[in-house]
Amino acid sequence: MPLVGVAMAMSSEQPTRRRALRMIGATVAVGGLGVGSSVAQDGGDGDDGVDSPYTAVYRDTIDSVVLVTVAGPRGRGGLGSGFVIDEQYVVTNDHVVSSATDDGVELQFNTEEWRTASIVGTDPYSDLAVLRVENMPNAVSGLSIVDREPAIGQEVLALGNPFGLDASISQGIVSGVDRVLPSPSGFSIPAAIQTDAPVNPGNSGGPLVSLEGEVFGVVFAGAGQAIGFAISPRLANRVLPALIEDGTYEHPYMGVAVQPVGPELADAVGLEDATGVLVVEVVPDAPAADVLEPATPGQPSSGDVIVAIDGQQVQNQAQLLSYLALETSPGDTVDLTVVRSGDEQSVEVTLESRPESQLPQTPIGPER
Repeated sequence: MPLVGVAMAMSSEQPTRRRALRMIGATVAVGGLGVGSSVAQDGGDGDDGVDSPYTAVYRDTIDSVVLVTVAGPRGRGGLGSGFVIDEQYVVTNDHVVSSATDDGVELQFNTEEWRTASIVGTDPYSDLAVLRVENMPNAVSGLSIVDREPAIGQEVLALGNPFGLDASISQGIVSGVDRVLPSPSGFSIPAAIQTDAPVNPGNSGGPLVSLEGEVFGVVFAGAGQAIGFAISPRLANRVLPALIEDGTYEHPYMGVAVQPVGPELADAVGLEDATGVLVVEVVPDAPAADVLEPATPGQPSSGDVIVAIDGQQVQNQAQLLSYLALETSPGDTVDLTVVRSGDEQSVEVTLESRPESQLPQTPIGPER
């Protein structure tokens, strides 16, 4: 099962919360999973005076978290999560709403109020989408997305609707940052946040928050075994304003495929350490065409090894992709330090907007 798309596993011809709860209840009864529902009945949150930082964050943020129900072609749709960022807009995943028909997205708030949402903009490459809501419920306030990466080991909470169970919270830590993950678009999603907070079908699009209630990522995938992923707050803060303003986001594009540099290749090209990335393919007519030299098949030492971009050291693919995604835009000219035929030199590449066509596939995603 692909990492992206977990929310759509909760398909339903009539995507209502009661139907979803009946479905998951039947699954528990038949399968003997031993799963208990933490859904708050009648909108209650169990206010029993417990002094817990998790309880405090939950009470401060849960009214801004929504259940996203999608009606697709022939009545088929799905369930996911989302969260309010201001008086008009809700953030979710592109894959949660990608199958929606016109007026086919409905949101249920923790107050049990329903609203119909319109899709303002979507971006499959970052798996983000923005919805507009008219007449937002009075109890709702926008959550703030930070403009920095969380620290590894920092405690975080995932809010959302796993398996359609509303108003759910799970706790964990930030297990890693700067992860590069595949996506159905053919490009990689850069700078992802890894967490061990439980992430299940239906959590997609919900916020990953700190104990201060700040959003440190947009949940978009769970891989099981206590591994979940969220879209980087820095990437979200670049993409979301463009989706609100223009409906789309233009990603920078170089047009190369790369692979890691191991000790054997480092020795062959004259590097003291195994660092950088080897250019294995350059897309014809891409910005990097006639600038970078790809390796000849069977002769990896014949290609360029990128070791720095704009003076920033490149140790692996994740660093190169994250730099392009978070620090550059189409039209920018980047300075690449490459090792070619044993000599270090500098070349310039002027980035373009990412084309819609899918690039040749590599294990780590072709767009660097």
